[in-house]
Amino acid sequence: MPAHKRENIWLNIILNVVLPSLLLTKGAKWLGLPPAPILIIALSLPLIYGIYDYIVRKKVNIFSVIGFVSVLITGVIGLIEDIPTRWIAVKEAAVPFLFGLAIYLSSFTKKPLIRALLFSKELFDVDLIEQSLGEKGTRIQFEKVISSCTLWVVASFLLSTVLNYILASWLVISPSGTEAFNSEIGKMTALSWPVIVLPTTAVMMVALFKLMKGIEATTGHELDEVLHPEVREKLAAKDAAYQEKKAKKEIDQKQ
Repeated sequence: MPAHKRENIWLNIILNVVLPSLLLTKGAKWLGLPPAPILIIALSLPLIYGIYDYIVRKKVNIFSVIGFVSVLITGVIGLIEDIPTRWIAVKEAAVPFLFGLAIYLSSFTKKPLIRALLFSKELFDVDLIEQSLGEKGTRIQFEKVISSCTLWVVASFLLSTVLNYILASWLVISPSGTEAFNSEIGKMTALSWPVIVLPTTAVMMVALFKLMKGIEATTGHELDEVLHPEVREKLAAKDAAYQEKKAKKEIDQKQ
């Protein structure tokens, strides 16, 4: 059976999160359209990507589903006048909470989402790791590592939930349907990267580090041996370029 096409995680994030958010906040100025068509365009991005991803990889993209719902709720709130702005804070907190909940609940299924986020074929040589676990009889220990990493990732989304709620409650105070409201949404979107993404990414990196150490401990392989071949090639190329640059610099200093 041929392998499914590898997913571009950056394209995933851009089409499911970044572009829809920018369209909702800046689309009227960029495209000169009223709010309703902007909402439809913003909704179409995660929807089209989710359909495309299902056709190509035969998998339901949970990020597209939650992204679609998130954009829909934000757009509806923006279109309806006099709706309490606290619902924006609730919505902003609900999105990462749903991600965390989905990841946690999926850990009890045969296809936990943690394997798509961290222990993925885009990053690791999963076949080699699975073979090594079988040969060494360490699968149970590895599953404990996966469970621990799952809790760390869930914790990162819970942290995002709290930070999202605080940021939205602080910034979005104008009535919905106004220019000030759209401006506040734009400011919230811009600040969400340093305020929310950086801390949650730090927690996610802890989970990835624990996973890497767990893989080394349970398979007996060094990390560079269990990375995906394409990842190994890219790292080797970067290291070779660095060594070449370093050697050239040393030669220049001696001359």
